[in-house]
Amino acid sequence: MNEVEILDISREAIFTLLKVVTPVLLVALFIGLIIGIFQALTQIQEMTLAFVPKIIGVFVALIILFPFMLNQMRNLSETLFDKIVSGG
Repeated sequence: MNEVEILDISREAIFTLLKVVTPVLLVALFIGLIIGIFQALTQIQEMTLAFVPKIIGVFVALIILFPFMLNQMRNLSETLFDKIVSGG
């Protein structure tokens, strides 16, 4: 295995990581933005108000997106296992 193959595998792993994590992070970002706007409009400065909706939203997003995430990880694993079996 040479440097080019290692870089290709690393690039694939990073892109898979981004594809898997981005939807969940966007859900948390959107919920945090909505809660922040709500807090600014109502002048409620409770720090714990943002945590519960974010936790629930991320949990629901994980449940809904789990098949997609699993498929992406499985594709990466199959690609890596095929490279291992073929000897590089």
